[in-house]
Amino acid sequence: MLTARRWLELWIRLGATRQADGVLADAYAGLMERLAEKHRHYHTAHHVGECLAHLDSAGRLCEHAGEVELALWFHDAIYNPRAKDNEAQSAAWAVRVMQDAAVPANMGSNVPAESRARVHGLIMATCHDALPDTPDAQVLVDIDLAILGADAVRFDAYESEVRAEYAFVPDFLFRRTRKKILRGFLDRPTIYSTRYFQEKLEKKARENLARSLAKLDGA
Repeated sequence: MLTARRWLELWIRLGATRQADGVLADAYAGLMERLAEKHRHYHTAHHVGECLAHLDSAGRLCEHAGEVELALWFHDAIYNPRAKDNEAQSAAWAVRVMQDAAVPANMGSNVPAESRARVHGLIMATCHDALPDTPDAQVLVDIDLAILGADAVRFDAYESEVRAEYAFVPDFLFRRTRKKILRGFLDRPTIYSTRYFQEKLEKKARENLARSLAKLDGA
């Protein structure tokens, strides 16, 4: 759940200064406002909450768990279905807040830039245009794709939510594009990069994707 308390506790772990409380309160309010935008149906606070729940179970797999969590908070901060730079804008916002909050303030002078760069890279990994190449990116991307392995009711709701976000796209074009995206995941040797998510969700994800593709073919 996306509570202000969890948000502030994360920033404490990341090393934010107490002087940053105002910055962090404003960032939290802004993020919650964005996630509640009327055009969102799937990319909402509920999705981010589901991601954090998965992280709570899989956090031990991370090298920098705090950075992965921060990336999950921000990975859909900017979401416009008509735009192509949502991830880049979201990553830039996360980096700005890290800079303003002086994170991590209690470490060497070169570390803040490294931490910001890692968070930026983690958010950009959710473009899903390449396989994640670091342990943290693998965990984060697996979490972002965990919805594919949800139970059938939740997965079908997700598919409906995605369609609602693209209501402006003609049906024939949406089906063609959606089939290409889903087929791309199904054609991978494995959908998930980590053994944890492979064992937990791979089978169900493949069942869901095959079922969705069959529906799209028959539509």
